[in-house]
Amino acid sequence: MTARLAEISARIAGVRQLGAVVNAMKGIAAGRARVARTQVQAVDGYATTIARAMAHALGPDSSMIHAESSADSGKLGLLVFCAEQGFAGAFTERVIDSIAAELEPDRLFLIGTRGLSIAAARGIVPAWTTAMPSHSPGIPKLADRITKAIFAMVGEERIDRLDVVFTGSDHGRPTIMRQSLFPIDMSHFPKEGGARPLMQIPIDGLIDSLGREYLHALICKAALHAFAAENEARMEAMSAAGSQIARELDTFQALLRQVRQEDITAEIIELGAAARNALGH
Repeated sequence: MTARLAEISARIAGVRQLGAVVNAMKGIAAGRARVARTQVQAVDGYATTIARAMAHALGPDSSMIHAESSADSGKLGLLVFCAEQGFAGAFTERVIDSIAAELEPDRLFLIGTRGLSIAAARGIVPAWTTAMPSHSPGIPKLADRITKAIFAMVGEERIDRLDVVFTGSDHGRPTIMRQSLFPIDMSHFPKEGGARPLMQIPIDGLIDSLGREYLHALICKAALHAFAAENEARMEAMSAAGSQIARELDTFQALLRQVRQEDITAEIIELGAAARNALGH
């Protein structure tokens, strides 16, 4: 009986240690998601500033500002943000499933180590892949690498346009989102009044430079959304794991009390039997 008590006590200690790890992972994920959501607002403001600069440089009468994009055909590339790490439920599977009907691996940019592992298990070999950073301050450098890879593939005439697919949040619920990245659709840009500013560089060069910055900002924004969503998915998974651990801990503690009671009862019976034997002698 003593050996059984020691075994149950050891199991309880192990479950408690696992619970501490789960709580720590949940806390880390919560902190990272909160920071990323704040940074999304900053990137949004930056992208809006660039859009206004492009609209102002083009002038109020330019048809380019409010013309609808005609790039609805051609070789479509996909920039897909998946999970970098595990313990995030079906986060990556949902993203990959959303593009299964039109997946062309030779035009696929896949971000996230966990996503690459799941894609490989499905026989998908992306044209280009890289890991997500472990902290959101590393996302601008990630966007630099992605932007270079995109323009390299455009230069090789392997893609004519590009969409980004990532997990965002709709009223607090994870939602697969898809947006056009390239070519830039300026139909939604703000209409700037007043005369076009004086410029000492060619307008085409200026717009090209601003366009690259705008694309970089959009990639940063999508990456931050994906980073936050992955950590929110991990929070949810850890919450579920924490609830399961709490139930297991309650079960083991109830079993420990039962075994202790049985041990005490057995000792009382043994003492009673020993007393009767002593009186009989």
